[in-house]
This record gives sequence, structure tokens and C-alpha cells, in this order.
Amino acid sequence: MIGLCTDSSSQLPPELRDRYGIEVVPVTVSIDGQEYLEGVDLDADAFWTRFTGQPVPAVDTSRPSPGQFALAYDELVARGATAILSIHVGSLVSGTINSARLAAHNAPVPVRLVDTGAASFGISCCTWAAAQAVGRGATLEEAAAVAEAVIPLVGNVFVPGALDRLRAGGVTPVSVGDVPVGSIPVLTFRDGEVRPLSIAGSTEEAVAAMVHYVASWGAGLNVGVGTADCSGAPMSEALAAALRAAPGVVEVIDYRVGPSVGVHTGAGTVGAFMFAAT
Repeated sequence: MIGLCTDSSSQLPPELRDRYGIEVVPVTVSIDGQEYLEGVDLDADAFWTRFTGQPVPAVDTSRPSPGQFALAYDELVARGATAILSIHVGSLVSGTINSARLAAHNAPVPVRLVDTGAASFGISCCTWAAAQAVGRGATLEEAAAVAEAVIPLVGNVFVPGALDRLRAGGVTPVSVGDVPVGSIPVLTFRDGEVRPLSIAGSTEEAVAAMVHYVASWGAGLNVGVGTADCSGAPMSEALAAALRAAPGVVEVIDYRVGPSVGVHTGAGTVGAFMFAAT
């Protein structure tokens, strides 16, 4: 039996976690100096309530400890795992996989690590694909190979809640420019930079642009639709409904943009990640 593990920066939703029995190791989130475990004692709603209030709190994140990974691996072994596939946020973004590596050395069963090079639901896409492979009877190395093969095939499209937060993170190119008041920028993150796809004049236009971009990614797609706080719910609900009706889409999963990602994109963010189902 192959156990699956990821970290909470993947924004893995409960639906996928429970379906495949995936252990999620929480990132530590600090709000005004008070530490919380993402998804354990700080969910998305609680975070956005704090983050959208005044004054805006100081928020920081830190990687899970090796001990937290050891507990997750022990839990998978207790459930019968004889090997573990541990899939994580990119090492250029976070030191999370280093903590996983330290824990893996002392794990009671073999642990195969995958550095996705990705962030947010892109990590979940790799985990999702690997879980499907395990369900089909893949070996540990075969499932790891599936996760690694999906990495360059994952696409994304999003409407940011706050361009200033992207710019502060140094990932917004000048080409995004100044967005006219009342307009909605539709963006994608590729090759290490945010790229503009279109400037929509309404929510309906933004949803149509996102659906068009997802559809351009090919057929047989698994899609995750994410929303930050409740202000983005109308757009994300419209996007999910449109994608569920779109030809070429196999499954649409809803997820929440939690603190480890939301602090960089802002309230109101809505987006989608997609990859070809195997």
C-alpha cells in the first residue's frame, strides 16, 4: 500500500484528501506574532476575517518541521502504508521538502520525495495525478513518475484580488501595467512570471476569458477552481459551473485559497489550475 503526503501550501481540498487518504502537513502561519497551523487551527474563513480587517495584520509563514512530517509518515504507516510518496511545494519557493527529507531518513518505510517546483494548487494537481495512478495499481516509482510528468503540463489562470501584493512579491511584470478602474485583469503564471491574458470589463467577460484559456489546454482535463474570501464566491461559482459544462473537462474540484497563498494574492482572488487526466 502506497501512502500519499503533501503540505498545506498545496491548498488540497478535503474532497481530494478524503478520497485518496492523503496526509496534509500544515504550514505554520504567523498573524501579528501568533502562530497557527494552516488547515488545523486556522482555516481559510478565519484567515480572511483577520486579513481583511483593519488594521491589516502582519502575516508570515514558515515551513513544517521534520517532526511534523515524521508524525504524518507514522500516521500513514499506522493505516497500512508500506511505502510513502511525499509531494511538495517547489524547493525554490520553500524549504519544506528539506524538512520532509530529514523525516524520510528515519521513516519506518521507504519515502519517495517529489519536488514539484510548483506552488498552490499546482502541487495538488501533481498529487491528484499520482493518487489516480496509485488507484490504478502503480508502484511507488511509477506513481512518482506520473507526478513528475504532470509538473510541466499544469496550467493556471486567475484574477488577482490585489495586484499590489503580486508586485510586492516581485512577480508582476511591467506588461500587466495599470489596470483601468472597474476592469478585471485575467492573468496566468508561467515560466516564473505573471503574464496578462486579457483585461475584462465585467465578471462575465472575466469568466469567459478564463474558461477559454482552460479549454485551450486540451481535452480530458481535471480542473481545480479556487476562491479566496467570500467576495470572490460569485465569480468562482460561475467559473466552476461554466467549466463543468465545458467539453473536454473531466472533473472540477473546488478549493479555497488559504493563508499560505492568499497573503500573496489578496482577498477576492479567483483562479483555476488544470491538467490532462491520465
